[in-house]
Amino acid sequence: MAPVSAPTAMVVCPHYLASTAGLNVLSQGGNAVDAAIATQAALSAVYPAMTGLGGDGFWLGYQARTGQLYGLNGSGRAGASCDRDRFSHLGLDSIPQRGPQAVITVPGGVSAWGEMHQRFGRLPWSDLLVPAIALAEQGYPCSKSQAHWTRVNAEFLQAYGGENNPFLPGGEVPAAGEKVANAPLGKTLRRLASVGFQDFYQGQIAEQIVDYLGDLGGWLTRNDFARHSATWVDPISTPYRGHQVFQLPPNTQGFTVLQMLNVLEGFNLHTVGHGTADYHHLLVEATKLAFADRDRWLGDPDFNDIPLGELISKSYGDRRRARLSMAVAQNYSTSACGGDTVYIAVVDGEGNAVSTIQSLYFDFGAAVVPPELGFPLQNRGALFSLDPNHPNSLEPGKRPFHTLMPGLVLKNGRPYLVVGTMGGEGQPQTQLALLTRMLDFGYSPQTAIDLPRWLWGRTWGEASTRLAMENRIPAEIRHALERRGHQVTAAPAWAEQMGHAHAIQVNANGLLGGCDRRSEGAIACL
Repeated sequence: MAPVSAPTAMVVCPHYLASTAGLNVLSQGGNAVDAAIATQAALSAVYPAMTGLGGDGFWLGYQARTGQLYGLNGSGRAGASCDRDRFSHLGLDSIPQRGPQAVITVPGGVSAWGEMHQRFGRLPWSDLLVPAIALAEQGYPCSKSQAHWTRVNAEFLQAYGGENNPFLPGGEVPAAGEKVANAPLGKTLRRLASVGFQDFYQGQIAEQIVDYLGDLGGWLTRNDFARHSATWVDPISTPYRGHQVFQLPPNTQGFTVLQMLNVLEGFNLHTVGHGTADYHHLLVEATKLAFADRDRWLGDPDFNDIPLGELISKSYGDRRRARLSMAVAQNYSTSACGGDTVYIAVVDGEGNAVSTIQSLYFDFGAAVVPPELGFPLQNRGALFSLDPNHPNSLEPGKRPFHTLMPGLVLKNGRPYLVVGTMGGEGQPQTQLALLTRMLDFGYSPQTAIDLPRWLWGRTWGEASTRLAMENRIPAEIRHALERRGHQVTAAPAWAEQMGHAHAIQVNANGLLGGCDRRSEGAIACL
């Protein structure tokens, strides 16, 4: 894709109509937070398999007026009656991935919208939902993504979505390009606009969610919703090549990227060379080291004592680097994680920056769609373990291990890169690829995103952990990695499994944007 630059402001996300919604809010005098909320709301209408009101969200941002960074954890906690014994009594050794028993955490994304607006928003709350309401009520062209994932999940949507499911108009899967609407979602958004975001947790919307879940045999209660709140957190960071790279702390996996960068900092990547067998080997091996720590420690810090300071320290990175061999791949395996997510980057004309990500976990989440509300509920709680000794073991009131991780890079104390991606296990790996490409090799955001990518990890249904590499990576590179012990498999040239990455670079001449062609997104700018 051709690079896009702008002098003043920019919005990037995986659907062009949502980017336009965010830009319109900026044009009306809103700031980056206002635009990001409007973009998230619009995505809930036009990208419903990937995100929506029924999911979780995380925010990382920079406030130009104060020069301060902030983080907000908008993930939900397990219900008070959602414990391991309840699943054991059902004869289950794992949490179902679909249906009412998969809905065991309160959706936290809407609370994050509300908290962000109360602290940083400029335009009236109701104004921010107007574009999403229009899209839901007046309709929009069904994307290829929505058509595909609706077809994949039609059985679940029919089972748990009630009659008149808005995602199956007339009981059928919509075709790509067909005009579709979601009147129930429009009605829900109108209520949120007029009553406020707390209605989702303490009002009529909460009651409708809980009542429908109860009818299906679900366990969340009105008290679970009423007790929910998003949590302000301090971002974590590490220096890398003269920049400060920021992530959010656990329960997200953001610290893994900081660990990987600490390991890589001991190598001269210019000497290694971009795209070489050594380059790919280094990044994959650094990933394995970080994922080993992630799988050992990551959970809710309110329940787990995580040695975070040590894990992201330079000295620990030095010790981990010593375990890395350039000649032989480490033998390490990890579990598969879902990856249906939306990432948004926004920079406004005042220098405010927002990096935010929201997800339902699986496509359409648990596929439970409360009638008259128009959105699916997430199944993020299905990632909990029922092993009492696991760091991500299910406990009432606990937040699960989270793959979502918005990124932000400062240079000389000011935003330089706003970066993130969808993709579960791929989120740390893709961020690492983009960061090394832009910070070590000087590639533009668009070039960094367009260059071929890879994904190490276990994919659904596979017994082994493989390294999937887009076939645009030369065969000789793939064969060289196989000789070092990597289990390489060729992926399509622009593989969907590599996720949708987006980025904004801030420099002296303005803004440079990057949007992933694997998505249906666009860069909207002023």
